[in-house]
Amino acid sequence: MPLLTNLTADRKTFVTHLECSMTGEIYPADEVHGLSRVGRPLLVRYDLPAIAAHLDRAALQSRETDLWRWRELLPVRHVRDIVSLGEIETPLVPLPVSGGANVLVKDEGRLPTGSFKARGLVMAVAMAKALGIKRIAMPTNGNAGAALAAYATRCGIETVVFCPDDTPDINVQEIALQGARVWRVNGLIDDCGAIVGEGAKQGRWFDFSTLKEPYRIEGKKTMGLELASQFGWELPDAIFYPTGGGTGLIGMWKAFDELEALGWIGPKRPKMFAIQAAGCAPIVKAFDDGTEHAERWENAQTVAAGIRVPRAVGDFLILRAVRASGGKALAVEDAAIEAAVQQAARQDGLLLCPEGGATLAAYHYALSAGLVSAADRVVLFNCATGLKYPMADDSRTLDRHAPIDYDAL
Repeated sequence: MPLLTNLTADRKTFVTHLECSMTGEIYPADEVHGLSRVGRPLLVRYDLPAIAAHLDRAALQSRETDLWRWRELLPVRHVRDIVSLGEIETPLVPLPVSGGANVLVKDEGRLPTGSFKARGLVMAVAMAKALGIKRIAMPTNGNAGAALAAYATRCGIETVVFCPDDTPDINVQEIALQGARVWRVNGLIDDCGAIVGEGAKQGRWFDFSTLKEPYRIEGKKTMGLELASQFGWELPDAIFYPTGGGTGLIGMWKAFDELEALGWIGPKRPKMFAIQAAGCAPIVKAFDDGTEHAERWENAQTVAAGIRVPRAVGDFLILRAVRASGGKALAVEDAAIEAAVQQAARQDGLLLCPEGGATLAAYHYALSAGLVSAADRVVLFNCATGLKYPMADDSRTLDRHAPIDYDAL
């Protein structure tokens, strides 16, 4: 099918306004916004009764299963502003051996640029295009920068990307190849973010840091919309989500509320598990301490670079969702992450990224601790293709000129 077959008319969506996630203060739609006046993320609000009157589940399910099938629940008003590289609905892949009979992986590595960052950035870039933004800057641990570069280049927006100096070469190279100016910085992602923020204050670019513009959440929430549809308009019993900035977890929680308001799902929610690495676990500490905000995690280190985020501006939204769901924030050691990646690959043939491996390791812990049962329907998020990450070389050599012992092969 051709791209964007769902979008046949240049019609408006149902956005009404934006709202501060902490105070509820209302901001007008169709204007450029960053954070709210109190420095917290803005949430897009919709006329949900009007959507319910306009669209039912049957009509929705007759559409092609791409991200843009959800257009009434997305902020882009006009088809002319859509930016796309082919955002598919990602599959649920069973892990019968390494996970269990009821464990599914939502494999986000199938998306453009190979990660779930495509969901958020396609929406944010489309809205930047619609609002006339010409230059964007972003801090990244890799995959978000790649998605930004790809989509911004697609529609002619200039991009500047800053990443920690130990960001994997493959990520840095793809960001540059796809048209961004990329700088390695001797620090962590929040150090990169400070550079972006200062440049934004000077008027050099628009700050596209996680949750510092309103629309990345709207792209990421499509993960929750897809899960509801894929599970027959029920929801799984538990979701294990690799959590750095937490945009996807926040977005899915928002999606579930919107679907319930439409009458498409009931009040039941999954237990939401926010998964972090033991070497960078500010959300886990805040959860365990019973606080609503997380302190910066000093000397953050982990093999799962995508969740190496020492401070998240949406910390209170992550923690509220996890607590309201009856879930938990969990930290896993790097050794367990690496073992889980090997386990899924060798036992089930699915190559997880390290952050995806963290969710499998956390699931095993949660199962042993009685936080979930083997009968629970569980979704693990693999947030990127494992092909972007270093792998052990277990190959052997064979001299074709010497006698070959075929039994040994």
